[in-house]
Amino acid sequence: MPSVIPNLLDLLVIGGGINGAGIARDAAGRGLSVLLVEKDDLGAHTSSASSKLIHGGLRYLEQYEFRLVAEALAEREVLLRIAPHLVSPARFVMPHVPQLRPRWMIRTGLFLYDHLGRRTRLPGSHAVRLDRPPYASGLKPEFRHGFIYSDCCVDDARLVVANARDAAARGAKLLLRTECIMAKREGGRWRARLQDAEGVREVVARAIVNAAGPWVKTVLNERLHQPSRDNVRLVRGSHIVVPRLYQGDHAFVLQNEDRRVVFMIPYEARYTLVGTTDVPHEGESSRPEASAAEVDYLCRAVSRYLERPLHPAAVVWRYAGVRPLYDDGSANASAVTRDYVLRLDSDQDSAPVLSVFGGKITTYRRLAEHALQNFAPWFPDMGPAWTAAKALPGGEIPAGDMASFARRLAQRYPQLPQPLLRGLARRHGALAYEVLGNTASVADLGEQFGAELYACEVDYLVEREWAVTADDVLWRRTKHGLELAPAQREALTRYLDRRIS
Repeated sequence: MPSVIPNLLDLLVIGGGINGAGIARDAAGRGLSVLLVEKDDLGAHTSSASSKLIHGGLRYLEQYEFRLVAEALAEREVLLRIAPHLVSPARFVMPHVPQLRPRWMIRTGLFLYDHLGRRTRLPGSHAVRLDRPPYASGLKPEFRHGFIYSDCCVDDARLVVANARDAAARGAKLLLRTECIMAKREGGRWRARLQDAEGVREVVARAIVNAAGPWVKTVLNERLHQPSRDNVRLVRGSHIVVPRLYQGDHAFVLQNEDRRVVFMIPYEARYTLVGTTDVPHEGESSRPEASAAEVDYLCRAVSRYLERPLHPAAVVWRYAGVRPLYDDGSANASAVTRDYVLRLDSDQDSAPVLSVFGGKITTYRRLAEHALQNFAPWFPDMGPAWTAAKALPGGEIPAGDMASFARRLAQRYPQLPQPLLRGLARRHGALAYEVLGNTASVADLGEQFGAELYACEVDYLVEREWAVTADDVLWRRTKHGLELAPAQREALTRYLDRRIS
């Protein structure tokens, strides 16, 4: 996707994770000229390695982070409305363990959780019995009582892509696999040097957003040469995916002896996602790995509750992300705030840079609004906040009714496999019609690489979603990496090499 870059940009956004993509979308929709640069793929790091949840953060109530929880709960409603294909309601069951938290404490927390944010689409919390259907499946018989509440699941990587696509549709330029290697103030502007596989180019911008995630401090200090007392706390969160552990569509929230919680979440039809850990991360952040100790921790945590223990040998996929949390001085990694801090470096006489510390995927949209508010003195003519009312690409589904949409899609393409159509509906929403076009039969889908991945969709991911490598396709644009054998992945790599060269 070649980009013609204006001679003078309003905003240079460094970082193509959820915060960078969200800010680029918001800014482009307000009439600013925007360039986003990302040294790897969209959402290649922290933003595709989350727990796949849009949630208020029930456990943050114990840390008195009421503002963060209230904002996140409100955003949960917004994201359900603007991205119903990517954000789906889920019910979370918490078995009660009296030794860890008394019943009154959980009831109080859930009451606050139900009422801190405006809740119009999700049912409230209540007590449940775990020794009878539908919640008895898989648990040890001694767990008889529990509570159930609502939150949402999300395809995190695709949420990044959706924001990037909308930013581009509104005029933003995106340069992926392009790194900002240096920027300096010059004549009231930022002059930045960008490097990709073909060489170095320079751009000039009125302002910079530093949304580099785990590298936010490095970019601020070493690339932009801005001193800062703010520090980032790198905390690794690891997850495992295993064959389905229990029947039912509900997720579980399991209290652990260290007072953390571990989630068990139905994942991709045949699997259960288990996470997460909170471990201080040291060293390179580009390719973090879930350690054997973290895998053991997660297996032990769920085995305490499951009738059939979970062993590390059952893990089919493990992944880890490095959370760039704002360092608030907490000694315990689990207690470090998940709230975000926006640090503006400038005055009205010099070009500003705004650095994003911390944050969580649930509140990315509000973070973007707050970021643009900070730039109001430099861009007095930019438009007002708008993203809460506009669907993300693919989200234009009447009443957010995905079941009705899936039926209409099946009626339009009666000759295509139902599992394929369900997957396309979840990934692309209303844009599934664009992916399939005039396809009339399976033969029209092109080469099949395995599971329900066909050349038709791969071509679309390359042409419209910046996919280049097999990992882009298999682990971020889709999750077919769980299903494809090594030979099938190699076939996809060869196809992409031919397709892109």
